[in-house]
Amino acid sequence: MSKITSKGQVTIPKEIREDFGFLPGTEIEFVRDGDDIRVRKLPGGRSRGDEIVERLRRASGGDVAMSTDEIMALTRGEN
Repeated sequence: MSKITSKGQVTIPKEIREDFGFLPGTEIEFVRDGDDIRVRKLPGGRSRGDEIVERLRRASGGDVAMSTDEIMALTRGEN
């Protein structure tokens, strides 16, 4: 159970964030469903892989000569 703060904020439980890929910066929308409200991740958002690649590029000063696919292969341990 979560409570709404005085600023209208609510914490999404970690398990739900992980299961649905709600990362910091993920865009969501609230959808009315009768008397209920659903939280939906907007399509076209960034994936966890996109976030990892961006962090790697920032850490290197942004001057990476590798493609995203090459970086992802490295993070997965692929040769």
